[in-house]
Amino acid sequence: MQISSIIDTLKKILADQLSADWDIITADTDIINDLGADSLDIAEILTGIEQDFGLIVADAALENVKTVGELAALIEQLLK
Repeated sequence: MQISSIIDTLKKILADQLSADWDIITADTDIINDLGADSLDIAEILTGIEQDFGLIVADAALENVKTVGELAALIEQLLK
């Protein structure tokens, strides 16, 4: 799966979960600072990612992930 497809799927998950405008979400968007996600939102976003991509993402893997692009890169790596 290409990174652009992963980002598009993440944009949908984030826009739905956080009631954010799809158009403001880019690879450089900070999930917490720009979109206002809290710990409950992160947990629900993670559930959406696991369902949409068929992955299990360890909480520890998310510790250094701040932006949509970093999250997409992590998912791309896990899909390999």
